[in-house]
Amino acid sequence: MEKLLQQNVDITHLSNFKTKAKTKYYYEINHIEDVFHMKDIIAFSKENNLKLLFIWGGTNLLFAFDIFEWIVIKNNLKWFAYDRVKNILEVYSSESIWYIAEKLENDYGQKLWHRFIGLPGSIGGAVFWNAGCFGLETQNNFLEAEVYNLESGKIEKLNKIESAFWYRNSIFKQTEKYFIIKVKFDLSFLEEKYSSDVDNIQFRKEIQPSGNSCGSFFKNHSKEYSAGKLIEEVGLKWYVHNTAFFSEKHANFLMTQVDNWDYRDLLFLIDLAKKKVHDRFWIELQAEVRIIQN
Repeated sequence: MEKLLQQNVDITHLSNFKTKAKTKYYYEINHIEDVFHMKDIIAFSKENNLKLLFIWGGTNLLFAFDIFEWIVIKNNLKWFAYDRVKNILEVYSSESIWYIAEKLENDYGQKLWHRFIGLPGSIGGAVFWNAGCFGLETQNNFLEAEVYNLESGKIEKLNKIESAFWYRNSIFKQTEKYFIIKVKFDLSFLEEKYSSDVDNIQFRKEIQPSGNSCGSFFKNHSKEYSAGKLIEEVGLKWYVHNTAFFSEKHANFLMTQVDNWDYRDLLFLIDLAKKKVHDRFWIELQAEVRIIQN
C-alpha cells in the first residue's frame, strides 16, 4: 500500500496562503481508475489511525500545521462536455469553476454562470461548499453528482435533494463520506438567491486585493452585516500581526505578506476578529475558508 502513497511531500502550493506545509502521505487521482485505489488507501488509513484530507483543484485552505500527520488525496480529474441543445453541463470535479464559466461564455455563448468568472476553486470544491457570489450559488442548477462512497467502496449518484444544500454547506461537507467524481448541471434556467447587476469582473479588479489570500475569509452574516463591514467596524482593517494582516482594500481578505510564513500569525488574527466582533455585535464570525489542523 505504501507504494501507492508518496511520503513527506511539500504541499505549500496547495494553499493560496502559501504557509510552509508538508504531509506525511500523499496520493494523486489523475485518472478515473485511480479512484478505485482509494479502497486500499482507506483500509490503510484505518489500520494506522490516519484521517483523510481530500483536496480538489482549488486552494481555499489554510494549512495550520508544519507536518500533516494524515493522508492528503489530491484530485486532478479534468474534463467537461456541454450539450448546446439541452443546456446540460457535465464536468469532472477538479475543473476550475472560473475556467468553465469562461469557456461556457466564450465558446458556447452560455452566460448563465457569468458571475462565477473570477470565483476561485474547483467544481468539486464549489459543490462541497455550495459556493456562490452575487446571489448565484452552485446548487441553483445542480442536477446530480457521481460520487465514490468511501464507506461502501461503490460509485453512486446523488440528486439535488440527497445532496442537502444550504448556505455554504452540503451533505458532502457535513459527512465527508463521498468523493465527488463528476457533476451534472442544467443550465437551461436562471435561479438565484437574489438578483444582481454587479459587474463582477470589474468588482473583483477594483475591490478585491491580490496576493497571498483565499478570498473572503469569513461568511457574511447578512446583506446588512457583511463580514468585511463587521471587521472594519471593530478597527481591524489593515491590522497587521507579524506576517499576516487584514487587507486595507477589503477587510474580509486575510493576507500573508510573503511566501512561506507562519500559519500561527493567521490564526491569531482569525481569533482576534472573532472575539472583537462578538464582543461588540454579539455575532459569531464563521470561516468560509477551510482551516486544516492535525
